[in-house]
Amino acid sequence: MWKKSLWMILFIALLAGCSEEQADPTNTLKQYAESIEEGDYESLYNLFSEEAKDTYSDEDSFIRLKNLYEDISASDIEFNMQELEEREIANAYDDGIATIPFTVNMNTVAGEISFDYQAELTLVEKEDEEDSWLINWDPGFIFPELADGGKINVSPDEPVRGEILDKNQIPLAINDTVYQFGVIPSELGDNEAKREEIARLLGMSVDSVNSSIEAEWVEDDLFVPLKSILPDNSDTVQQLNAIEGVSYQEITGRVYPEGEIAAHLVGYLRSVNAEDLEELDTTEYSSSDRIGARGLESLFEEELRGKKGAAIQIVKEGEENVTLAEKEAEDGQNITVTIDINIQDKVFQGFDEDPGNAAVIDPKTGETLALVSSPSFDPNDILYGTSSNYWSDMEENELQPMQNRFSSTFAPGSVIKPITGAIGLKNGTIVYDEGIEIEGLKWEDYNVTRVSTSNGPVDLDDALIRSDNIYFAMKAVEMGGEAFVEGLHEFGVGEEFPYTYPVTDSTISNSGDLDDTHLLAHTSYGQGEIEMSALHLATAYSTFLNKGDMIQPTLLTEEETGQVWKEGLITEEQADEIQESLSKVVTEGTGKAAKEADFPISGKTGTAELKLTGEDSGDENSWFVGYPTDDQDLMIAIMVEGTKNHDRSSGVEKATKILIDIKD
Repeated sequence: MWKKSLWMILFIALLAGCSEEQADPTNTLKQYAESIEEGDYESLYNLFSEEAKDTYSDEDSFIRLKNLYEDISASDIEFNMQELEEREIANAYDDGIATIPFTVNMNTVAGEISFDYQAELTLVEKEDEEDSWLINWDPGFIFPELADGGKINVSPDEPVRGEILDKNQIPLAINDTVYQFGVIPSELGDNEAKREEIARLLGMSVDSVNSSIEAEWVEDDLFVPLKSILPDNSDTVQQLNAIEGVSYQEITGRVYPEGEIAAHLVGYLRSVNAEDLEELDTTEYSSSDRIGARGLESLFEEELRGKKGAAIQIVKEGEENVTLAEKEAEDGQNITVTIDINIQDKVFQGFDEDPGNAAVIDPKTGETLALVSSPSFDPNDILYGTSSNYWSDMEENELQPMQNRFSSTFAPGSVIKPITGAIGLKNGTIVYDEGIEIEGLKWEDYNVTRVSTSNGPVDLDDALIRSDNIYFAMKAVEMGGEAFVEGLHEFGVGEEFPYTYPVTDSTISNSGDLDDTHLLAHTSYGQGEIEMSALHLATAYSTFLNKGDMIQPTLLTEEETGQVWKEGLITEEQADEIQESLSKVVTEGTGKAAKEADFPISGKTGTAELKLTGEDSGDENSWFVGYPTDDQDLMIAIMVEGTKNHDRSSGVEKATKILIDIKD
């Protein structure tokens, strides 16, 4: 009996010993894979066997791996390995060596790379701790072709950035020759006076110049680039070339031939920063690249940029190169806009550096011919300027030249009145030639004033000619806030503005409604809280030239023209009636300054008062929306800021001069 019990005890002991869990070598390889996928390269060295560490230093192994993966812009790295069965683990324990096949997939600057390799791991047995497995690492873990030596060579293939062109193929943003100035340290020497002069001429700090010259990669006879400038900056080019040790090379850079004329529309490029790289595709962007900063350059960055290409090869002395991946670059697309740079130029010059903005469209096709913000800046100065104070000068300028005004909204003042009139005609509150009696210059109930009294009843025609605030306020109150809001919505106010370029949507009020009758009264003639962009106003006025249909505005030449955004806002007869009144605004009313042109102009003037709550009066913005009466091929909406407190021409005066210049 005792013999049987002894055998039972021995069997249980043996069973317990066999059931001890043995360390799985795949766990170590999984740790390696997770570290690679997460970019935690420093932890890799702890997973290497002593034999691997004796053969490869940290610099030879994980640092090299990290640098190579960065060089090829490796991303989306995936490891897949074969799981070991218990029997295979037991056999590996017996041998002290485990062999595990694995596959690596990754995306790179040259496209996808996939390879198979085999990991060998060594067992490390410990008495008081759990056994572990360590990797007999070799360079084949990076790429199998590197197992017996070799180097990685990345040959980038950079795409050519697309150009931005106006409707006549005149360039607004092109790739052109610029001069990249730099120094050769051995020829420059340590002369501090030279460095100070170079810094002054390039608009750099001396510290920045010294930092470039003292960079780790610099060698005495190597050209060290400092800054690029435009070839037409001849005085600076001549002075720099006169300094011993200074030279330049011709490179391709982004150039803006129209400078400040189209700066807000076109935008410019800037260097990619660390924050960008957290969001951008690192196979397409690096810290040495440039990216659209604003305007069309930013809006169409993806189309303009194109796609990078590259070839990744293993290079071994005396052997033919092995190509791991190769992808050709795809050049960026050209962007052609409906802007006519000749019209854009005339509009910009018409501001004479006064602050304001303007939009010009073809009211029949909807094509945008000009989008201007004044004052402006020169994007070439941002990229290639030699003034060290350029940015601070722009920021400190009280006229805010960096502000894009044409994409913003403002109180429209009296240029809203034809729209208010059209809404009233549509809903029956207004009959074109039906007058109402208005006494005095002020409607006390709603604190609305007008600039002139009337001789007899006031109808829509007379109210537009004399710009009678009280008439429109009375009609708005009569129709009610709900009906007026509905009419404004029909004209697109308070809705998303359907346009390629990001223009701020026009708004009716802070709340979106006009339940307050005082707010309703003042909104009717463009005060209150209503705001519209110049482009939206020009688009809205197209209704009067298109038999009651509002045109769909376009910016790209590839967009279909002549499309209707809002249909049947008023009848053809009502559209003709408002046209007639807009003509009389110039011949008989507030727009008489437009009679200076030798061709008839129709339109509406407007003044938006800028005052804070509690103020009796403030400065004013001056508006004009109009068109050549006969040709009807241009619709201009222009706003000039601060015309009351500054010696600035009114909107109608500037618009008239611009239309004359365009027609000449």
